Amino acid sequence: MSSQTKVRLAPPALWAVILPAIVWLLSACSSFGPVAHVRGTGDLGVVIERADGRVKVIETSGRSVLATVDGLGDLSHASVVFSRDARYAFVFGRDGGLTKVDLLEAKIVGRVLQAGNSIGGSISHDGRIVVAQNYAPGGVKAFDANTLELLAEVPAITEDGRRSKVVGLADLSGRRFIYSLFEAGEIWITDFSDPTNPQTQRFAGGNQPYDALVTPDGRHYIAGLFGEDGLARLDLWNPEQGSRKILSGYGKGQEPLPVYKMPHLRGWSVAGGRAYLPAIGRHEVLVVDTDTWQEVGRIPVRSQPVFAMARPDGREIWVNFAFPDNGWVQVIDTVSGKVTHTLQPGRGILHMEFLSKGYEVWMSARDDNKVVIYDTATKQQVGGFESASPSGIFFTTRAARTGF
Repeated sequence: MSSQTKVRLAPPALWAVILPAIVWLLSACSSFGPVAHVRGTGDLGVVIERADGRVKVIETSGRSVLATVDGLGDLSHASVVFSRDARYAFVFGRDGGLTKVDLLEAKIVGRVLQAGNSIGGSISHDGRIVVAQNYAPGGVKAFDANTLELLAEVPAITEDGRRSKVVGLADLSGRRFIYSLFEAGEIWITDFSDPTNPQTQRFAGGNQPYDALVTPDGRHYIAGLFGEDGLARLDLWNPEQGSRKILSGYGKGQEPLPVYKMPHLRGWSVAGGRAYLPAIGRHEVLVVDTDTWQEVGRIPVRSQPVFAMARPDGREIWVNFAFPDNGWVQVIDTVSGKVTHTLQPGRGILHMEFLSKGYEVWMSARDDNKVVIYDTATKQQVGGFESASPSGIFFTTRAARTGF
């Protein structure tokens, strides 16, 4: 270009149009860039692959697997609770491992071996304390949810020196936790408000409590009893009244069947003012009025129930079974009190988990190495994916629930 050449500039009117457009484009680029890396956690969850000691991180909106995280140890009978922001999963392994998994980064961010034999855990309402319940040594341990630093230990030792396995741990208001002692037959409530000086209340619990639940309103604690026909109930609004037996002798006069797998009470099997409880060693689901806590019915089912789980709207109870009938699932209509559907979703159905509004249920078919997804309205399969010996399925929506 010759030095004599004159540079022709756009007229001022044109610049008035071009400059705002450039500014808008630059602003748009800076706004849209990071969005591609941001996602919520409300539709996330984990599937336990217990044989391989790993979990799959899943998302329910697209019914897909996001990642696999391994290195979690023995995950037999593993259970999971979530941080209040639903970003972190705390996985309790059978080998005593407590592992904190970042769901967004799909990696382990903390892990401790806190016992020799553990059976699950819980998290305080404020999300600051994670508590593990242990078979060996029997008792509970409280950990800082951020660092997994041990804050306190409460051995489950009764006055005669016996140490008990702990079962049925659940969160209560404040930093309190309730649990049962299998051998001692007691129910304990421990307050960790001051972790350096935990305070424990003790109540009689019945013969060999094996599992328990807290009702959705947080008022009642129900412990199933393996050593006798019946359950123990503690009114948490009036704990000074002590525990009361309910459904005493529900199997009276009948020869119990061999128990192939202990039923689980967790699942918020409370719907429409009634509790639906799997009977030990019987092909029945017991129906209990939650005002009087008297038995009001029994629903015959195909085999020995393991989970009797209420769909979130309370209209249906989905039941799976112990071996050899663990490939079947039955659906109970809570209005008619009858089984309305009998399904065969796969072999070895170990666990069921509903979406928060109940329109889908995800089931682990261990012996088929897959997770199957059913529409609860049509009772038809709508999705699924391969998974190695899946067992527990846990969605982050549990973070907002008491007793989970």
